[in-house]
Amino acid sequence: MEAVFFDIDGTLLTEMPLIELFLPQVYELISRRTGLSKDAARERFLAEIFSRRDTYDWHDWNFFFKLFDLDMDYAELMKRYPHKLRVYPDTVPTLEWLKGEGYRLGVITSGPAYQGLKLELVGLGDYFDVIVTREDVKAIKPEPKIFLHALEGLGVRPGEALMVGDSLSQDVYGAKNVGMTAVWINRDGEPGYHMADYEIRTLHELRKILG
Repeated sequence: MEAVFFDIDGTLLTEMPLIELFLPQVYELISRRTGLSKDAARERFLAEIFSRRDTYDWHDWNFFFKLFDLDMDYAELMKRYPHKLRVYPDTVPTLEWLKGEGYRLGVITSGPAYQGLKLELVGLGDYFDVIVTREDVKAIKPEPKIFLHALEGLGVRPGEALMVGDSLSQDVYGAKNVGMTAVWINRDGEPGYHMADYEIRTLHELRKILG
């Protein structure tokens, strides 16, 4: 194995503290603008999100801010509250180990360009030799295009690369579909479907797989 690719959200870090901070503001703004109650505003906003799940638009908070004509920008929210982006405790030790072992590292994300900023804000950007977002190829996982672009960026063949992610439908299926080894990081112990080549609960377990 020559290279290891990672998903970002739910794999290397969680943005949930930031989401929990700004969503009440979103509901308040929609309520004021429409005259709906905050509960009704919440239902309308979340309905739009869930109706687009796993589509190209679903991966971008700014799409939904614009949809409701809200004067908000996700990159600005991240820069204002970087402490609300929480890196998992197993992330840095694992990346340090992988670098020390000589693996080339990359990121494959269905999110927009601000995903690169996210990695920089939490101090992870320098670990990666390539960061591929949906905007680099106008495609999202599990489309082969985004995986193949990332592999090309590191100059490795699919059989020489491992993909680590928390989504069976996007990370695992997409990686296996192009011939990569797929590792499902199942932090919450959710029921699986025996789709991944390996299932792990923490990133530390990559040492067993690659060792």
